[in-house]
Amino acid sequence: MRNEMELIFDAVSDNEGFARMAVAAFITNLNPTLEEMADIKTAVSEAVTNSIIHGYENLYGYGKSGSTRAGQEIHQGKVRVHCMLENEVLHIEITDTGKGIENVEQAMEPLFTTRPDLERSGMGFAFMEAFMDELEVDSVPGKGTTVRMAKKIGVGSWIAQEEIIS
Repeated sequence: MRNEMELIFDAVSDNEGFARMAVAAFITNLNPTLEEMADIKTAVSEAVTNSIIHGYENLYGYGKSGSTRAGQEIHQGKVRVHCMLENEVLHIEITDTGKGIENVEQAMEPLFTTRPDLERSGMGFAFMEAFMDELEVDSVPGKGTTVRMAKKIGVGSWIAQEEIIS
C-alpha cells in the first residue's frame, strides 16, 4: 500500500499543532501504538518548530513575552510537510525556504542552539533522531532546510512477539 499527503502552511507558531495532528490523522489506518503516535507527533513538532523559529526567525508565540515587539517584522514564509506511507513505513519530509543552516553537523549536536535568548534547549534534532528510525537533514544557507524522517509503524508488536518466543 502507498499513500501520500502534503500540507503547506504559513510559518507561524499556531500551525505547529495543526501539522502534528494532520500527520497523526494520516497514519491512523495503520493502528499505531500510543508510543509510536507520540514519537511521530513529537518529531513533527520539533521539525516544524525549527523551521518557524530558526528558518524564518518567526518569534511570535515563542520566548518570554509570547508577543512581537512593536515594529518587529515577521517573515511569513511557508512550511511544507509531505508524508508518504509505503506499507508500514511512514516517510516525512519537512521543508522551509528560510535562512538555512550554516553547519548541519554542529546544529545536530545535543544542546547546541542558535537561540539561547528564546530559552531553546538545543534538543530538537536529538529528539527527532531518538523518536524516529531515520533522520536526514539537508540545508543550504540562504535557501532553506529539508528534514527527512522515517519510522516503521507496528514495530512494538513485533518486539513483544519476539520476547514471548524467546
